[in-house]
Amino acid sequence: MTVIPRLRDLKDSIRRASVENGRDPGKIRLVLVTKTTPPEKIEEAYETGERDFGENRVQEWLEKKERLPRDIRWHLIGHLQTNKVKQVVGEIFLIHSLDRLELADAIERTAKSKGINEVPCLVQVNMSGEESKFGLAPEAVEGFIEQMSLRPSIKLLGLMTIGPLTEDQGRIRECFRKSRELLERLKQEFPQYGWDILSMGMSGDYRIAIEEGANMLRIGSLVFPRGGKNEPA
Repeated sequence: MTVIPRLRDLKDSIRRASVENGRDPGKIRLVLVTKTTPPEKIEEAYETGERDFGENRVQEWLEKKERLPRDIRWHLIGHLQTNKVKQVVGEIFLIHSLDRLELADAIERTAKSKGINEVPCLVQVNMSGEESKFGLAPEAVEGFIEQMSLRPSIKLLGLMTIGPLTEDQGRIRECFRKSRELLERLKQEFPQYGWDILSMGMSGDYRIAIEEGANMLRIGSLVFPRGGKNEPA
């Protein structure tokens, strides 16, 4: 199956899951994860009207963006090293992986040096508690956000989390539910920020994410299969 029918099937599935849970499908944004995907496959999705694409690694994004249309909205969804920040700020539509003060400082310095007033970011939370995942511990999020007043270039728009690597749907659901509840608390505690985005749900768990309130999904392998398998991304 080629990209276009895979994308059509995915969007139909998202639409059904949204309606079944009383959600407006038009308010759930799909970010197509293009890890290891060649530009010509990305362009197939682009030609259907897709504009939001996500990359895990800065170097891979840099190589692809030169070969693809300029109006693509690129999302950086992977761990961002501080030495890559200069390449990203002002070029990436949304950074999903703001997870430490060191990174916030690097973004702030770079924004000032480039004359950029706002750098849209999501705070990454390690809600599952898995050591293999990046992100702030849930109990550290409020303290981290309090520090952002000293870094005015950072425009916080919401949260990002990754579900636990498990077949236990109850654990996945709990992770996503707690992320939604945290977002609701942050709306009350820090109303100066947007908190409009809850980025969670990948190829293996996006239906649960929709049920638990996600409005941004990061899905790759259901549309761009790698190695002939549907890997979680």
